[in-house]
This record gives sequence, structure tokens and C-alpha cells, in this order.
Amino acid sequence: GPNGAGKTTTLRMLYTLMKPDRGRIEVDGVDPTVDPVAVRRALGVLPDARGVYKRLTARENIAYFGRLHGIPAARVAERIATLSSALDMGEILDRQTEGFSQGQRTKTAIARALVHDPRNVILDEPTNGLDVMTTRAMRDFLRGLRDEGRCVIFSSHIMQEVAALCDHIVIIAKGRVVAEGSAEQLREQTGEDNLEDAFVKAIGSEEGLHA
Repeated sequence: GPNGAGKTTTLRMLYTLMKPDRGRIEVDGVDPTVDPVAVRRALGVLPDARGVYKRLTARENIAYFGRLHGIPAARVAERIATLSSALDMGEILDRQTEGFSQGQRTKTAIARALVHDPRNVILDEPTNGLDVMTTRAMRDFLRGLRDEGRCVIFSSHIMQEVAALCDHIVIIAKGRVVAEGSAEQLREQTGEDNLEDAFVKAIGSEEGLHA
């Protein structure tokens, strides 16, 4: 959806930071408003804010979240090794995160979110602010998560990214779902040849002009 459509609000309801005004949300059959702790255990979350502890190294940031999840130290070390390799963090792993680039902070935050090996992953605009090469690497990483059988939900207004990664797409405008389906289905529904044109048609010209 466009800026201000409600993407971040929807994700925040999923990962227990906000309660819905109406309706019901379930994560693996659990209502976040009833048992938020169980939902948090099942989720790995990259929020819209990419805050990391600046005085800690990337490794220490990740390990700290592992301890918060109650994971044994040996298992945390294994996960750090796996994630740092997958995210190509070797050169930054033992550096303090103060002064990190946007891409380095995002990698650290994603590794931190996945340290407990969650079944479901929620990412709020994961490539926002990244350079071209880091964006390509991040997309490859997200494909890997999907191929591992995880449920990956991410928000974006970049149609190239959506088309490349998503099996199912939900388009939101002004807080409402205006279209959903595969990229092919959305093109068919709107009568457009490419996903970007389908997106613009689905949200409406007025919404697009003010996004």
C-alpha cells in the first residue's frame, strides 16, 4: 500500500503492539490479545524502527535477544554463526554498532529477530534505505526464509520487490483491503499488464496522487 495506508498498523497488531478496534487476528491459531507471549515466541519481527544497542557489537546485540528468549548460550552461538553467514555479517559481527550504515543496522536487526528460529517472520519495509547491492542480498535472504518453509510477511510499496518475492499480495489503501491475490491474479483483476499499474488502479488515482 501507499504511505499512510495502514501497513505498519496492521503489522503492529500482528506482533502484539496494538489491539484491533474491530475484528480478530490469529497467529498459528492464537489470538495476540489473549496470549501475546505465545504469539511473540512464534514471531520474528523487524519493526519500522531499526534500533540497535549502539554500545554493543552486532554479536552482542543478537546474543542479548537470544538470552531474552531463554535460549542456551551454545544454541545462541550456533544461531549467530548461521545468521551471520547467511547475512554476510563476518566483517561487522564484532564491531560496535554505533556508526553502522543503514544496511548494517538492518542486518543486525534481522539477525536479532531470527535468533530464536521463529516459524513466522514479519518485516516492515525490510529494504527501506538500503543501497542496490544490499537490497539484492536482502531479497535473496528473504527467498531463503521462504524456501525453508517459514511464513514471511513483509510490507512494501516497491512493486518490483513485491513481484519478485510474494506468493500472495494484499493491497491496502486508507486502512482497507482493496485487492488481494497472486501477482498474476491482481493483473487479471485490474486488466493491467504489470503489477505497478495494477497497484495504482487498485488504490485509485486520488489515493495515488496524495501518497
